[in-house]
Amino acid sequence: MLVLGVETSCDDTAAAVLLDGRAVLANLVSSQDAVHGPYGGVVPELASRQHVQHILPLLDGALHKAGVGPKDLDGIAVTRGPGLVGSLLVGLCVVKGISYRWEIPYVGVNHLEAHVLAIFLEQAVGFPYLALLVSGGHTLLYQVHGFGRYQYLGGTRDDAAGEAYDKVAKMMSLGYPGGKVIDQLARQGDPRAIAFPRARIKRGSYDFSFSGLKTAVWRYLKDRKDGWESERADIAASFQEAVVDMLVTPTLRAAREVGGHRIVLAGGVAANSRLRERMKAEAEARKLEVHFPAPPLCTDNGAMVALAGHYWLTQGRRDDYRLNADADLTL
Repeated sequence: MLVLGVETSCDDTAAAVLLDGRAVLANLVSSQDAVHGPYGGVVPELASRQHVQHILPLLDGALHKAGVGPKDLDGIAVTRGPGLVGSLLVGLCVVKGISYRWEIPYVGVNHLEAHVLAIFLEQAVGFPYLALLVSGGHTLLYQVHGFGRYQYLGGTRDDAAGEAYDKVAKMMSLGYPGGKVIDQLARQGDPRAIAFPRARIKRGSYDFSFSGLKTAVWRYLKDRKDGWESERADIAASFQEAVVDMLVTPTLRAAREVGGHRIVLAGGVAANSRLRERMKAEAEARKLEVHFPAPPLCTDNGAMVALAGHYWLTQGRRDDYRLNADADLTL
């Protein structure tokens, strides 16, 4: 089965061609970092306009790279939520038009499901497994019992981890996207230099919270009357260590209490070098397996959407043209 995957949930326009749910024939992404950089975060209206400009050339490019045409496709998968509704509508409307014109079935895919399954683009992982999905818009923990079978265990009560990275980077005038620049800067600093707080959610919960940490960094910067610039690397390293602590601890506790010996990282923050290092070391010390996709498959991409779509298309699902975008879609 040959599936075209289209992703426009936020600020990346992405398209991929996937063969038989495994072979990635093309996987193209048009980034908007330069557009949103001056604002320190994603501006929804600008994101939508960029998708409109880039989506058709990107689809043409993906098909050309894969060496196929529209009539070779067996199906199309497109993200229908969650995300920015304007961005979602661009991808969904374009795919509906292609589906109608070329008489190709299509399915709307849950963006969260696509991330949780992205690991299968590179390696087979046995079920069940714990999936820690960490990105700019989401921090969620699921137990994955199989394709299409997901159990919600916990999520952030305020900021997503990636959102906290972006906001702290903006406070420190480090640039955008915050996760990448803080990760790089933190390698030069001491993660124990500053004792930033770790939110501890009450026992029995696998929820996360990052707003208090973000506020603590703001207060630290504000209280340094003589300037904090000389501490820049230590601040970044100490902030990052606190984020990683608050991600690793509930995940390992869930592995112990809920059961299962496999952990999968997903989402853009799963590309963070310190998170990967700490999760791998602490999971293996407890005789747990840990898996994470290559960084290009952690961030938003069309291949993961095509993979989720491949599963649903093989199950016989076909969506009609009344399907709408859902900015708050849950898994």
